[in-house]
Amino acid sequence: MIKVSGLTKDFGARRAVHNLSFDAQQGEIVGFLGPNGAGKTTTMRILTGYMPPTDGEAIVAGYDVVEESLEVRKRVGYLPETVPLYTDMVVFDYLKFMGELRHIPNLDDRVDEVLDMVGLVDRANGYIGNLSKGMRQRVGLAQALLHRPEVLILDEPTIGLDPSQVVEVRELIREIGKERTVLLSTHLLHEAQNICDRVLIINKGKIVAEDTTENLQARLIGAERVIVRVRGEADELADTIKQVKGVRSVETKDDGAVEFEFASGKDLRPEVAKQVIKSGYDLLELRPLGISLEEIFLELTGSDSKKK
Repeated sequence: MIKVSGLTKDFGARRAVHNLSFDAQQGEIVGFLGPNGAGKTTTMRILTGYMPPTDGEAIVAGYDVVEESLEVRKRVGYLPETVPLYTDMVVFDYLKFMGELRHIPNLDDRVDEVLDMVGLVDRANGYIGNLSKGMRQRVGLAQALLHRPEVLILDEPTIGLDPSQVVEVRELIREIGKERTVLLSTHLLHEAQNICDRVLIINKGKIVAEDTTENLQARLIGAERVIVRVRGEADELADTIKQVKGVRSVETKDDGAVEFEFASGKDLRPEVAKQVIKSGYDLLELRPLGISLEEIFLELTGSDSKKK
């Protein structure tokens, strides 16, 4: 697990991270989002023991990143945005070398297991220098997983991957996140929406939002929006939905569907479904809408992110 309290990092007169406080639990995947220069990578480097904070406290896997840095490093798997690899080494030998540094038992078997996890079995005897950028990214992920870390910190884990590889890595992260704490940064907002249990949005070194994507959507629009579709003509569907107490802002769309809104806090979808069916319609779809994570991101980070 990760617990951060009042974390601050200064580089001379510039404050890169300002009084950050958040946590991430075991079995949780937390997304770290923000525009370039927001402080994401600096925070991750502090959490991995790469650099000390100027102020504040960070506990990773039960150990203080300053006072017990070596213990933290034993329990953290780290994939930086630019993966440091020895390009003149064979993939298997590189992973074995990294495992020897960590004194991992039954190392050959563990390297084989990790190569299978990241889909690199057929590249095990190839030189890293001959791999594509996406394949090198997989090698970096393999070394981060090699020692079975309790906490996995991933800085842009799918950068450089092709679409099929992105899907595979996402599935792998979801599987890893069932048992471990995962903190990942990404510029791909739909990726965070697809992978993460919770997101932290950071701007200018400060957290500006922390919640599930669904809750962030509801908070920003102040209401829940739902789309309803029925079979056949739906001329009076809007009037039918208006009869449900609490429903507001009912609108018929060009394709015949009806969109309605209700205040956050009470889910009116069951009542609407009952009313629609009671009125003789065949209900085909009752789907919540919301503003996209991209819209949330731009709303919370302001013009700085729009310039990127």
